[in-house]
Amino acid sequence: MAKITVPLELTEAQEQPTTAEVVIIGGGVMGMSIAWHLAERGITDIVVVEQAEFGSGSSAKPLGGVRANFSDPLNIALGRRSLEEFANFREKFGVDIMLNRVGYLFLGRNEQEKQNLEISVHEQRKQGVNSQMISAQDAAKLNPFLDPKSITAASFSPDDGWAAPSKVVEGYANGAKALGATLLNRTQVLDIQRTGTVIHSVTTNRGEIKTNSIICAAGAWSAEIGRLAGVPLPIEAVRRMIGITPQQAKPFPRIPFTLDLSTTLYFHNYQNALLLGISHLEKTGFCREYSYEWLKEFNAAASVFAPGLENPELAEGWAGYYENTPDKNAIIGQSEELPGFFYAAGFSGHGFLQSPAVGEIVADLYQGKESFVDASQFTAERFRTGGSLVSEVNII
Repeated sequence: MAKITVPLELTEAQEQPTTAEVVIIGGGVMGMSIAWHLAERGITDIVVVEQAEFGSGSSAKPLGGVRANFSDPLNIALGRRSLEEFANFREKFGVDIMLNRVGYLFLGRNEQEKQNLEISVHEQRKQGVNSQMISAQDAAKLNPFLDPKSITAASFSPDDGWAAPSKVVEGYANGAKALGATLLNRTQVLDIQRTGTVIHSVTTNRGEIKTNSIICAAGAWSAEIGRLAGVPLPIEAVRRMIGITPQQAKPFPRIPFTLDLSTTLYFHNYQNALLLGISHLEKTGFCREYSYEWLKEFNAAASVFAPGLENPELAEGWAGYYENTPDKNAIIGQSEELPGFFYAAGFSGHGFLQSPAVGEIVADLYQGKESFVDASQFTAERFRTGGSLVSEVNII
């Protein structure tokens, strides 16, 4: 029952080059965004390697949320920048990403969550995000599945919504390839050769690529790539599962992407059905087998504030990975000990929505340019040196 979509397949076989200016490891939305942003600037001697099919890892979700309604100022800035690119994606890349700006609705069900939402909305509005606090009754008007008696407060950001990650991968990949980048699917990294502070090459199942620069965008597999390079990347894979109800002859009401902070339950429209999920308790590890065990937690949560969703009939489902870091926020940066090694991974559930902005930031890092924001708080060094961890409230 696992739903894994392959958004892009090369119709012609591409040979692996023996040299490259830069090798990007990971052919999902993050790797392809980085490839596009580099190629757009004239850096086209790029090889993107993907161990499976492009976009078949964490980018294989049927739909992915896009938003700027975070609590951390930098996360807000990344969300805003990315929303701008998503809004112009069809015109820029000729691909319909199914952008549907139904809004995001965060639910708070105690005083602490109410205060957190109020602080978040204040920070969002400072940065120009269209968000506001709304009452429980107004939340129920926006989403008739909700029981307003169970809600203390809510925040709503109408410019947010969802889009199709597979289509974004397709647009970036086709754009990067048209500019000269080489994209290699079914190509697994087996080793990275370095001497001291210098990278020499990347070895795959197809052979060796001589290069002095690597960008790791391997999602849940990034810790292993870091290990091969001798760069610690504290990322763990955690299985997440969703279910999709049967398609209805009469569509469900159009609702915002709705998330409950207390229980981590979330749901939104999917064609004439509903997509349902919860960040259920899972052990770390590379298991992507689908099961129904998440429904016990989902039903317990739904019974509290959305009783009409309890014990849902499911027509299909999907299992994939969160790529979690210790503080549940991204690691983006350049290794201090191995300057030719860059990384963008560990997004802990919000990588897709930040991918356009992160692609731009990594391209700036690679070129040694000042970016539109200072992303230094996201370097992996924060976990090694006792630096400040990132505090983000609006995640599940």
